[in-house]
Amino acid sequence: MSRELHRFYRSLAEDTDPGGLVSPALVRRHADRRARRRAAAVVLAVAALVSATAVGTRFVLTAGPATPGGPPASPPATTAPARSAPPVSSAPAPSALTGSLVGSPSGTVSSAVTAPSGRPPTSIPDAAFFTLAAANETGLHTTFGSGPTVPQLCGAHPGDSGVAHRRGRALAFRYADTPKGHVPDGSYRHTITIYRAGRADDALRELREAVRSCPVQESPDTPGVTFRQRLLGGAGYGDESVLFELRRADPPGQGDPAGGGEVRLVRAIRLGDVVTVLWEQGWEGTSSDRPQLDADSRRAVDVLREWLR
Repeated sequence: MSRELHRFYRSLAEDTDPGGLVSPALVRRHADRRARRRAAAVVLAVAALVSATAVGTRFVLTAGPATPGGPPASPPATTAPARSAPPVSSAPAPSALTGSLVGSPSGTVSSAVTAPSGRPPTSIPDAAFFTLAAANETGLHTTFGSGPTVPQLCGAHPGDSGVAHRRGRALAFRYADTPKGHVPDGSYRHTITIYRAGRADDALRELREAVRSCPVQESPDTPGVTFRQRLLGGAGYGDESVLFELRRADPPGQGDPAGGGEVRLVRAIRLGDVVTVLWEQGWEGTSSDRPQLDADSRRAVDVLREWLR
């Protein structure tokens, strides 16, 4: 190489790289370091993206849709899942006050406070006594007052023990085919008695025993005239009932030639601790009519049951 060309290359090297060229090993170290930094940045970016995606997915799944126009729904608190309540039965449940509950129209259950049932009343109003059918009215006033409950039965006093309250009346009636304004066809001694708890059934038992124990007795008003007593069938009134008759034979030469005589009917009916007695006493020697007594007994029970509700 000529001296001029050598000098030219030396001058060019000094002008382009006065500091000298970097060694190949140093260049490789810088390249490796740059590559590692770039890879670390990529890994961190990917991790951040995955974490953000997971959090967003969890929020969407747990928060639920927000109320339109309202604030966004917040994630629910992490509590144990609540058990579903059992369905409310439509049947009323017992109450501590009354033993009953009633359902309201809205489907909820509310307590109904009522007076205790089964307790006997403490007084006897006029409304406890039945009213005659219009066809049996006589126009005579009903008279309330004291008097015997049943006829005399050989000196026995059935039903007088255990009495809490008693009230009676006298009531005249006519048959449906008897013109109004005529003499009544019969009359009742009608009594209602409230007994102490559990004593009303004793009263009916004592009445049965008294009738059985006194089949024949002398009339307390007419010496020499006897009455015969006997129990009759005909239950089905109230909780229980007793029906018996007193039959008096006509004196010789008087009354019915067939010897039917005068008949009085008495029926005692129990409803719980209350007993009502219909004693048909006739009117000027008339005899009791069984169909009339049966009809009035049903009316007496219906009114008494309504009163005791």
